[in-house]
Amino acid sequence: MSVMGLDLGTTSAKAVLFQLDGTVIAEYEQPYPILTPENGSAEQDPYQVEEATIQAVRHVMDYTNEQNLVGIGLSTAMHSLICMDEQGKALSNAIIWADTRSTSEAETLDSSIYLSTGTPLHPMSPLAKLVWLKNQNSPMYENAKYFVSIKEYLLYRWFGEKVVDYSMAAATGLFNIHNLTWDKQALKTAGITTDHLFEPKPPETTLSGINSKVAERMNIAVETPVVIAGSDGPLANLGIGAINPGETAITIGTSGAIRQFSNEPLLDEQQEIFSYSFTNDLWITGGPTNNGGIVMKWVQELLSSGDQQLSMEELNALAKTVEPGSEQLIFLPYLNGERAPFWDGKAKGSYIGLTPKHNKEHLIRASMEGVIYSIYHIGHALERLGNHHDVIYASGGFARSNLWLQILADTFGKPVKIPNSHQSSAWGAAWMVLHSVKGYELEDIKESIPMRQEIEPQKINHEMYQKIFDVYQGLYQQLRGAFQRLE
Repeated sequence: MSVMGLDLGTTSAKAVLFQLDGTVIAEYEQPYPILTPENGSAEQDPYQVEEATIQAVRHVMDYTNEQNLVGIGLSTAMHSLICMDEQGKALSNAIIWADTRSTSEAETLDSSIYLSTGTPLHPMSPLAKLVWLKNQNSPMYENAKYFVSIKEYLLYRWFGEKVVDYSMAAATGLFNIHNLTWDKQALKTAGITTDHLFEPKPPETTLSGINSKVAERMNIAVETPVVIAGSDGPLANLGIGAINPGETAITIGTSGAIRQFSNEPLLDEQQEIFSYSFTNDLWITGGPTNNGGIVMKWVQELLSSGDQQLSMEELNALAKTVEPGSEQLIFLPYLNGERAPFWDGKAKGSYIGLTPKHNKEHLIRASMEGVIYSIYHIGHALERLGNHHDVIYASGGFARSNLWLQILADTFGKPVKIPNSHQSSAWGAAWMVLHSVKGYELEDIKESIPMRQEIEPQKINHEMYQKIFDVYQGLYQQLRGAFQRLE
Protein backbone atom coordinates (compact mmCIF):
# COMPACT_ATOMS: atom_id res chain seq x y z
CA MET A 1 0.00 0.00 0.00
CA SER A 2 1.33 3.45 -0.95
CA VAL A 3 0.32 7.08 -1.39
CA MET A 4 1.48 9.67 -3.93
CA GLY A 5 2.31 13.33 -3.53
CA LEU A 6 2.27 15.35 -6.73
CA ASP A 7 4.18 18.61 -6.38
CA LEU A 8 3.87 21.15 -9.20
CA GLY A 9 6.66 23.66 -8.64
CA THR A 10 8.15 26.60 -10.45
CA THR A 11 10.36 24.55 -12.74
CA SER A 12 9.05 20.98 -12.70
CA ALA A 13 6.37 18.47 -11.79
CA LYS A 14 7.49 15.95 -9.19
CA ALA A 15 5.64 12.70 -8.51
CA VAL A 16 6.75 10.97 -5.30
CA LEU A 17 5.43 7.60 -4.15
CA PHE A 18 5.65 7.00 -0.39
CA GLN A 19 5.13 4.13 1.96
CA LEU A 20 2.72 5.02 4.75
CA ASP A 21 5.66 5.63 7.11
CA GLY A 22 7.07 8.36 4.88
CA THR A 23 9.76 6.27 3.18
CA VAL A 24 10.16 7.18 -0.49
CA ILE A 25 9.51 4.26 -2.84
CA ALA A 26 10.11 6.13 -6.08
CA GLU A 27 10.12 9.65 -7.46
CA TYR A 28 10.32 11.26 -10.86
CA GLU A 29 10.78 14.89 -11.87
CA GLN A 30 9.69 16.24 -15.26
CA PRO A 31 10.88 19.81 -15.98
CA TYR A 32 9.10 22.56 -17.88
CA PRO A 33 10.42 25.95 -18.96
CA ILE A 34 9.71 29.47 -17.74
CA LEU A 35 8.80 31.61 -20.74
CA THR A 36 9.82 35.28 -20.94
CA PRO A 37 8.14 36.66 -24.09
CA GLU A 38 8.70 40.27 -22.97
CA ASN A 39 10.56 42.27 -20.36
CA GLY A 40 9.35 41.49 -16.84
CA SER A 41 7.30 38.49 -17.92
CA ALA A 42 7.44 35.01 -16.40
CA GLU A 43 4.98 32.52 -17.86
CA GLN A 44 4.44 28.83 -18.39
CA ASP A 45 2.48 26.94 -21.01
CA PRO A 46 -0.38 25.21 -19.14
CA TYR A 47 -0.40 22.37 -21.65
CA GLN A 48 3.32 21.75 -21.03
CA VAL A 49 2.70 21.70 -17.28
CA GLU A 50 -0.18 19.26 -17.73
CA GLU A 51 1.90 17.01 -19.96
CA ALA A 52 4.82 17.07 -17.51
CA THR A 53 2.46 16.18 -14.66
CA ILE A 54 1.00 13.22 -16.52
CA GLN A 55 4.46 12.00 -17.51
CA ALA A 56 5.80 12.29 -13.94
CA VAL A 57 2.96 10.15 -12.57
CA ARG A 58 3.28 7.67 -15.42
CA HIS A 59 7.02 7.17 -14.86
CA VAL A 60 6.55 6.41 -11.17
CA MET A 61 3.60 4.08 -11.74
CA ASP A 62 5.36 2.21 -14.54
CA TYR A 63 8.56 1.91 -12.51
CA THR A 64 6.87 0.52 -9.39
CA ASN A 65 3.91 -1.29 -10.95
CA GLU A 66 2.01 -0.17 -7.83
CA GLN A 67 -1.37 -1.88 -7.47
CA ASN A 68 -2.46 -0.53 -4.07
CA LEU A 69 -2.39 3.25 -4.43
CA VAL A 70 -4.42 4.90 -1.65
CA GLY A 71 -4.65 8.14 -3.57
CA ILE A 72 -2.86 11.24 -4.89
CA GLY A 73 -2.48 14.59 -3.10
CA LEU A 74 -1.76 17.80 -4.97
CA SER A 75 0.76 20.45 -3.96
CA THR A 76 1.10 23.48 -6.23
CA ALA A 77 3.21 26.62 -6.35
CA MET A 78 1.23 29.73 -5.46
CA HIS A 79 0.20 32.86 -7.37
CA SER A 80 -0.24 31.54 -10.93
CA LEU A 81 -3.03 33.01 -13.07
CA ILE A 82 -4.61 31.51 -16.19
CA CYS A 83 -7.42 33.03 -18.22
CA MET A 84 -9.63 30.06 -19.17
CA ASP A 85 -12.80 29.54 -21.21
CA GLU A 86 -15.79 27.44 -20.15
CA GLN A 87 -14.50 24.33 -21.93
CA GLY A 88 -11.22 24.39 -20.00
CA LYS A 89 -9.12 25.87 -22.78
CA ALA A 90 -6.38 28.21 -21.64
CA LEU A 91 -6.66 31.63 -23.26
CA SER A 92 -3.35 32.68 -21.75
CA ASN A 93 -0.18 31.15 -20.44
CA ALA A 94 0.05 30.73 -16.68
CA ILE A 95 1.43 34.03 -15.40
CA ILE A 96 3.56 32.91 -12.44
CA TRP A 97 4.76 34.55 -9.22
CA ALA A 98 7.99 35.87 -10.78
CA ASP A 99 6.16 38.05 -13.35
CA THR A 100 6.67 41.75 -12.55
CA ARG A 101 4.58 43.44 -15.27
CA SER A 102 1.91 44.43 -12.73
CA THR A 103 4.36 46.36 -10.53
CA SER A 104 2.67 49.71 -11.15
CA GLU A 105 -0.77 48.28 -10.42
CA ALA A 106 0.44 46.68 -7.18
CA GLU A 107 1.74 50.05 -6.00
CA THR A 108 -1.70 51.64 -6.37
CA LEU A 109 -3.78 48.97 -4.59
CA ASP A 110 -5.68 49.97 -1.44
CA SER A 111 -3.58 48.79 1.52
CA SER A 112 -6.71 47.85 3.48
CA ILE A 113 -7.19 44.86 1.17
CA TYR A 114 -4.19 43.22 2.85
CA LEU A 115 -5.93 43.25 6.23
CA SER A 116 -8.72 41.11 4.75
CA THR A 117 -6.70 38.81 2.51
CA GLY A 118 -3.34 38.48 4.26
CA THR A 119 -1.64 38.72 0.86
CA PRO A 120 0.92 41.53 0.54
CA LEU A 121 0.23 43.95 -2.31
CA HIS A 122 2.80 42.80 -4.81
CA PRO A 123 2.95 41.89 -8.53
CA MET A 124 3.25 38.21 -7.55
CA SER A 125 -0.45 38.11 -6.63
CA PRO A 126 -3.21 37.31 -9.12
CA LEU A 127 -5.05 40.38 -7.79
CA ALA A 128 -2.35 42.68 -9.16
CA LYS A 129 -2.13 40.62 -12.37
CA LEU A 130 -5.89 40.93 -12.96
CA VAL A 131 -5.81 44.69 -12.46
CA TRP A 132 -2.93 44.87 -14.93
CA LEU A 133 -4.79 42.78 -17.52
CA LYS A 134 -7.87 44.95 -17.03
CA ASN A 135 -5.86 48.14 -17.49
CA GLN A 136 -4.28 46.68 -20.65
CA ASN A 137 -7.74 45.95 -22.09
CA SER A 138 -6.45 42.45 -22.63
CA PRO A 139 -8.61 40.26 -24.90
CA MET A 140 -7.66 37.30 -22.67
CA TYR A 141 -9.15 39.12 -19.66
CA GLU A 142 -12.24 40.20 -21.59
CA ASN A 143 -12.95 36.76 -23.06
CA ALA A 144 -12.19 34.61 -20.01
CA LYS A 145 -14.98 32.74 -18.30
CA TYR A 146 -12.76 31.81 -15.36
CA PHE A 147 -9.54 33.01 -13.74
CA VAL A 148 -7.71 30.07 -12.19
CA SER A 149 -4.38 28.75 -10.94
CA ILE A 150 -2.61 25.84 -12.58
CA LYS A 151 -4.16 23.49 -9.99
CA GLU A 152 -7.75 24.54 -10.73
CA TYR A 153 -6.98 24.36 -14.44
CA LEU A 154 -5.90 20.73 -14.13
CA LEU A 155 -8.74 19.70 -11.79
CA TYR A 156 -11.32 21.24 -14.12
CA ARG A 157 -9.86 19.49 -17.16
CA TRP A 158 -9.48 16.16 -15.36
CA PHE A 159 -12.66 16.07 -13.26
CA GLY A 160 -14.91 18.87 -14.53
CA GLU A 161 -14.97 20.22 -10.95
CA LYS A 162 -14.85 23.94 -10.06
CA VAL A 163 -13.05 23.80 -6.71
CA VAL A 164 -10.02 25.49 -5.15
CA ASP A 165 -8.39 24.69 -1.81
CA TYR A 166 -8.21 27.40 0.86
CA SER A 167 -4.47 28.03 0.66
CA MET A 168 -4.42 28.40 -3.14
CA ALA A 169 -7.42 30.72 -2.89
CA ALA A 170 -5.70 32.75 -0.16
CA ALA A 171 -2.60 33.21 -2.31
CA THR A 172 -4.62 35.05 -4.97
CA GLY A 173 -5.09 38.19 -2.85
CA LEU A 174 -8.83 37.83 -3.58
CA PHE A 175 -9.78 35.65 -0.60
CA ASN A 176 -10.92 36.82 2.83
CA ILE A 177 -8.95 34.71 5.31
CA HIS A 178 -11.27 35.64 8.20
CA ASN A 179 -14.52 34.24 6.79
CA LEU A 180 -13.04 31.89 4.12
CA THR A 181 -14.95 33.46 1.21
CA TRP A 182 -13.99 35.57 -1.78
CA ASP A 183 -13.40 39.16 -0.68
CA LYS A 184 -15.86 41.73 -2.09
CA GLN A 185 -13.43 44.66 -2.09
CA ALA A 186 -10.68 42.66 -3.82
CA LEU A 187 -13.10 41.33 -6.45
CA LYS A 188 -14.35 44.85 -7.18
CA THR A 189 -10.77 46.06 -7.54
CA ALA A 190 -10.00 43.24 -9.99
CA GLY A 191 -13.19 43.92 -11.95
CA ILE A 192 -14.52 40.38 -11.55
CA THR A 193 -17.23 38.50 -9.61
CA THR A 194 -17.44 35.17 -7.81
CA ASP A 195 -18.77 33.71 -11.07
CA HIS A 196 -15.23 34.04 -12.47
CA LEU A 197 -13.74 31.96 -9.65
CA PHE A 198 -14.09 28.44 -8.32
CA GLU A 199 -15.61 27.42 -4.99
CA PRO A 200 -13.17 27.47 -2.03
CA LYS A 201 -12.97 24.10 -0.28
CA PRO A 202 -10.99 22.67 2.68
CA PRO A 203 -7.79 20.79 1.80
CA GLU A 204 -9.19 17.33 2.58
CA THR A 205 -11.72 17.66 -0.28
CA THR A 206 -11.47 14.48 -2.36
CA LEU A 207 -12.33 14.02 -6.04
CA SER A 208 -12.79 10.76 -7.91
CA GLY A 209 -13.66 9.69 -11.42
CA ILE A 210 -10.73 11.27 -13.27
CA ASN A 211 -11.03 11.49 -17.04
CA SER A 212 -10.46 7.97 -18.37
CA LYS A 213 -7.95 9.08 -21.01
CA VAL A 214 -5.91 10.92 -18.39
CA ALA A 215 -6.10 7.91 -16.06
CA GLU A 216 -4.88 5.63 -18.83
CA ARG A 217 -1.96 7.93 -19.62
CA MET A 218 -1.02 8.12 -15.93
CA ASN A 219 -1.43 4.36 -15.51
CA ILE A 220 -3.81 4.81 -12.56
CA ALA A 221 -7.37 3.59 -11.96
CA VAL A 222 -10.19 5.99 -12.83
CA GLU A 223 -11.54 5.72 -9.29
CA THR A 224 -8.21 6.71 -7.64
CA PRO A 225 -8.98 9.37 -4.99
CA VAL A 226 -7.35 12.74 -5.68
CA VAL A 227 -7.19 15.12 -2.70
CA ILE A 228 -6.92 18.81 -3.57
CA ALA A 229 -4.66 19.42 -0.50
CA GLY A 230 -3.02 22.85 -0.72
CA SER A 231 -0.24 25.12 -1.85
CA ASP A 232 3.38 24.10 -1.52
CA GLY A 233 4.05 26.33 1.52
CA PRO A 234 1.74 24.89 4.20
CA LEU A 235 2.20 21.40 2.78
CA ALA A 236 5.97 21.72 3.19
CA ASN A 237 5.40 22.62 6.86
CA LEU A 238 3.13 19.64 7.28
CA GLY A 239 5.45 17.31 5.39
CA ILE A 240 8.41 18.25 7.53
CA GLY A 241 6.51 18.16 10.83
CA ALA A 242 6.68 21.91 11.58
CA ILE A 243 3.17 22.13 13.00
CA ASN A 244 3.40 23.50 16.55
CA PRO A 245 4.40 26.94 17.91
CA GLY A 246 8.16 27.48 17.77
CA GLU A 247 8.56 25.01 14.90
CA THR A 248 9.76 26.95 11.88
CA ALA A 249 9.98 25.53 8.36
CA ILE A 250 12.45 26.95 5.88
CA THR A 251 12.19 25.85 2.28
CA ILE A 252 14.67 26.91 -0.36
CA GLY A 253 14.24 25.69 -3.90
CA THR A 254 14.29 28.08 -6.85
CA SER A 255 12.90 30.70 -4.47
CA GLY A 256 12.59 30.37 -0.70
CA ALA A 257 10.33 30.92 2.29
CA ILE A 258 10.13 30.79 6.07
CA ARG A 259 6.79 29.79 7.67
CA GLN A 260 4.96 28.82 10.86
CA PHE A 261 1.44 27.54 11.48
CA SER A 262 -0.90 29.48 13.77
CA ASN A 263 -4.46 29.00 15.01
CA GLU A 264 -5.49 32.48 13.89
CA PRO A 265 -4.56 34.90 11.10
CA LEU A 266 -1.46 36.94 12.01
CA LEU A 267 -1.67 40.19 10.12
CA ASP A 268 1.20 42.62 10.03
CA GLU A 269 0.41 46.35 9.99
CA GLN A 270 3.76 46.87 8.24
CA GLN A 271 2.68 44.29 5.64
CA GLU A 272 6.04 42.54 5.69
CA ILE A 273 4.67 38.99 5.78
CA PHE A 274 1.76 36.87 4.49
CA SER A 275 -0.94 35.01 6.40
CA TYR A 276 -2.83 32.39 4.36
CA SER A 277 -5.66 30.03 5.26
CA PHE A 278 -4.94 26.30 5.23
CA THR A 279 -7.78 24.50 7.03
CA ASN A 280 -10.86 25.79 8.84
CA ASP A 281 -8.74 26.45 11.94
CA LEU A 282 -5.12 26.65 10.75
CA TRP A 283 -3.30 29.51 9.03
CA ILE A 284 0.24 29.69 7.69
CA THR A 285 2.25 32.84 8.35
CA GLY A 286 5.60 33.69 6.84
CA GLY A 287 7.41 35.39 4.05
CA PRO A 288 8.85 34.42 0.67
CA THR A 289 12.09 35.47 -0.98
CA ASN A 290 12.41 35.58 -4.76
CA ASN A 291 16.02 34.53 -4.52
CA GLY A 292 16.90 31.05 -3.32
CA GLY A 293 18.56 28.36 -5.39
CA ILE A 294 18.26 30.62 -8.41
CA VAL A 295 21.10 32.68 -6.88
CA MET A 296 23.43 29.70 -6.92
CA LYS A 297 22.36 28.90 -10.48
CA TRP A 298 23.40 32.44 -11.41
CA VAL A 299 26.73 32.04 -9.59
CA GLN A 300 27.29 28.73 -11.36
CA GLU A 301 26.75 30.32 -14.77
CA LEU A 302 28.81 33.38 -13.84
CA LEU A 303 31.88 31.39 -12.82
CA SER A 304 31.68 28.66 -15.47
CA SER A 305 33.20 29.08 -18.90
CA GLY A 306 32.71 27.13 -22.10
CA ASP A 307 32.93 23.40 -21.50
CA GLN A 308 34.22 23.95 -17.95
CA GLN A 309 30.84 23.96 -16.21
CA LEU A 310 31.18 24.06 -12.44
CA SER A 311 28.90 21.62 -10.66
CA MET A 312 26.98 22.53 -7.51
CA GLU A 313 29.22 20.11 -5.62
CA GLU A 314 32.28 22.02 -6.82
CA LEU A 315 30.70 25.33 -5.80
CA ASN A 316 30.09 23.93 -2.31
CA ALA A 317 33.66 22.65 -2.08
CA LEU A 318 35.07 26.05 -3.07
CA ALA A 319 32.81 27.90 -0.62
CA LYS A 320 33.88 25.58 2.19
CA THR A 321 37.47 26.82 1.89
CA VAL A 322 36.34 30.29 3.07
CA GLU A 323 35.75 31.17 6.72
CA PRO A 324 32.20 32.07 7.85
CA GLY A 325 31.45 35.67 7.01
CA SER A 326 33.38 35.53 3.72
CA GLU A 327 36.01 37.92 5.12
CA GLN A 328 33.46 40.73 5.55
CA LEU A 329 31.97 40.34 2.05
CA ILE A 330 28.18 40.70 2.00
CA PHE A 331 25.85 39.79 -0.85
CA LEU A 332 22.37 41.27 -1.20
CA PRO A 333 20.62 38.45 -3.09
CA TYR A 334 17.92 40.55 -4.76
CA LEU A 335 18.67 39.41 -8.32
CA ASN A 336 14.95 39.20 -9.16
CA GLY A 337 13.73 42.06 -7.01
CA GLU A 338 12.46 40.98 -3.61
CA ARG A 339 9.29 40.01 -1.87
CA ALA A 340 9.44 39.78 1.94
CA PRO A 341 10.23 41.80 3.89
CA PHE A 342 10.46 44.73 1.42
CA TRP A 343 8.09 43.79 -1.41
CA ASP A 344 10.17 45.77 -3.87
CA GLY A 345 10.39 44.54 -7.44
CA LYS A 346 13.05 47.18 -8.16
CA ALA A 347 15.58 45.90 -5.60
CA LYS A 348 18.90 44.78 -7.09
CA GLY A 349 21.57 42.25 -6.20
CA SER A 350 24.80 43.72 -4.83
CA TYR A 351 28.15 42.67 -3.40
CA ILE A 352 29.15 44.98 -0.55
CA GLY A 353 32.69 45.16 0.80
CA LEU A 354 34.67 43.82 -2.16
CA THR A 355 38.45 44.13 -1.82
CA PRO A 356 41.42 42.67 -3.75
CA LYS A 357 41.64 39.80 -1.23
CA HIS A 358 38.29 38.42 -2.34
CA ASN A 359 38.14 35.79 -5.08
CA LYS A 360 35.54 33.45 -6.56
CA GLU A 361 35.46 31.30 -3.42
CA HIS A 362 34.39 34.35 -1.42
CA LEU A 363 31.75 35.27 -4.01
CA ILE A 364 30.25 31.79 -3.78
CA ARG A 365 30.11 31.65 0.01
CA ALA A 366 28.86 35.25 0.33
CA SER A 367 26.05 34.38 -2.09
CA MET A 368 25.02 31.38 0.01
CA GLU A 369 25.17 33.47 3.17
CA GLY A 370 23.17 36.28 1.54
CA VAL A 371 20.25 33.95 0.80
CA ILE A 372 20.21 32.86 4.46
CA TYR A 373 20.45 36.46 5.69
CA SER A 374 17.37 37.22 3.60
CA ILE A 375 15.45 34.36 5.25
CA TYR A 376 16.73 35.45 8.68
CA HIS A 377 15.53 39.00 7.98
CA ILE A 378 12.01 37.70 7.37
CA GLY A 379 12.31 35.62 10.52
CA HIS A 380 12.76 38.86 12.48
CA ALA A 381 9.43 40.13 11.12
CA LEU A 382 7.76 36.92 12.32
CA GLU A 383 9.23 37.40 15.78
CA ARG A 384 7.71 40.87 15.90
CA LEU A 385 4.29 39.19 15.51
CA GLY A 386 4.96 36.83 18.39
CA ASN A 387 6.43 33.82 16.58
CA HIS A 388 9.64 32.34 17.93
CA HIS A 389 12.12 29.97 16.32
CA ASP A 390 12.95 27.15 18.74
CA VAL A 391 13.86 24.60 16.09
CA ILE A 392 14.31 24.90 12.33
CA TYR A 393 13.05 22.30 9.84
CA ALA A 394 14.74 22.52 6.44
CA SER A 395 13.43 21.30 3.10
CA GLY A 396 13.91 21.93 -0.59
CA GLY A 397 16.89 21.52 -2.87
CA PHE A 398 19.25 23.51 -0.62
CA ALA A 399 18.95 20.75 2.00
CA ARG A 400 21.27 18.67 -0.19
CA SER A 401 24.13 21.02 0.79
CA ASN A 402 25.53 20.36 4.27
CA LEU A 403 27.45 23.64 4.09
CA TRP A 404 24.32 25.65 3.34
CA LEU A 405 22.49 23.91 6.20
CA GLN A 406 25.36 24.72 8.58
CA ILE A 407 25.19 28.38 7.53
CA LEU A 408 21.46 28.28 8.31
CA ALA A 409 22.00 26.75 11.76
CA ASP A 410 24.82 29.17 12.58
CA THR A 411 22.89 32.25 11.44
CA PHE A 412 19.78 31.45 13.47
CA GLY A 413 21.76 29.91 16.32
CA LYS A 414 19.25 27.05 16.38
CA PRO A 415 19.39 23.33 15.56
CA VAL A 416 18.25 22.36 12.09
CA LYS A 417 16.32 19.14 11.43
CA ILE A 418 16.40 17.64 7.94
CA PRO A 419 14.21 14.83 6.56
CA ASN A 420 15.75 12.04 4.51
CA SER A 421 13.65 13.18 1.56
CA HIS A 422 13.74 16.84 0.57
CA GLN A 423 10.30 16.44 -1.06
CA SER A 424 8.40 17.72 1.97
CA SER A 425 5.61 19.44 0.00
CA ALA A 426 4.92 16.14 -1.76
CA TRP A 427 4.82 14.24 1.56
CA GLY A 428 2.50 16.89 3.01
CA ALA A 429 0.20 16.45 0.02
CA ALA A 430 0.37 12.66 0.37
CA TRP A 431 -0.43 12.94 4.09
CA MET A 432 -3.58 14.91 3.24
CA VAL A 433 -4.69 11.79 1.33
CA LEU A 434 -4.18 9.68 4.45
CA HIS A 435 -5.99 12.34 6.50
CA SER A 436 -8.94 12.44 4.10
CA VAL A 437 -9.19 8.81 3.01
CA LYS A 438 -7.82 6.92 6.03
CA GLY A 439 -8.70 9.28 8.88
CA TYR A 440 -5.15 10.02 10.04
CA GLU A 441 -4.72 13.16 12.20
CA LEU A 442 -2.49 15.93 10.86
CA GLU A 443 -0.11 15.76 13.84
CA ASP A 444 0.35 12.00 13.37
CA ILE A 445 2.74 12.82 10.54
CA LYS A 446 5.47 13.60 13.09
CA GLU A 447 5.86 9.85 13.60
CA SER A 448 6.18 9.23 9.86
CA ILE A 449 9.00 11.49 8.74
CA PRO A 450 12.33 9.67 8.32
CA MET A 451 14.90 12.21 9.55
CA ARG A 452 18.63 12.67 9.15
CA GLN A 453 20.86 13.69 12.05
CA GLU A 454 20.16 17.30 12.98
CA ILE A 455 22.76 20.03 12.52
CA GLU A 456 23.82 21.95 15.63
CA PRO A 457 24.79 25.63 15.47
CA GLN A 458 28.37 26.65 16.24
CA LYS A 459 28.41 29.48 18.76
CA ILE A 460 31.49 31.25 17.40
CA ASN A 461 30.00 31.29 13.89
CA HIS A 462 26.66 32.52 15.22
CA GLU A 463 28.39 35.47 16.86
CA MET A 464 30.17 36.29 13.61
CA TYR A 465 26.96 36.13 11.59
CA GLN A 466 25.15 38.35 14.10
CA LYS A 467 27.74 41.09 13.59
CA ILE A 468 27.51 40.86 9.81
CA PHE A 469 23.71 40.68 9.83
CA ASP A 470 23.61 43.94 11.79
CA VAL A 471 25.22 45.53 8.73
CA TYR A 472 23.19 43.51 6.20
CA GLN A 473 19.76 44.46 7.52
CA GLY A 474 20.39 48.17 6.97
CA LEU A 475 21.82 47.92 3.46
CA TYR A 476 18.54 47.74 1.55
CA GLN A 477 17.26 51.02 2.97
CA GLN A 478 20.63 52.67 2.30
CA LEU A 479 20.61 51.54 -1.33
CA ARG A 480 16.90 51.76 -2.07
CA GLY A 481 17.17 55.16 -3.74
CA ALA A 482 19.93 53.92 -6.02
CA PHE A 483 17.89 50.85 -6.96
CA GLN A 484 14.95 53.10 -7.92
CA ARG A 485 17.18 55.32 -10.07
CA LEU A 486 18.62 52.32 -11.90
CA GLU A 487 15.19 51.33 -13.29
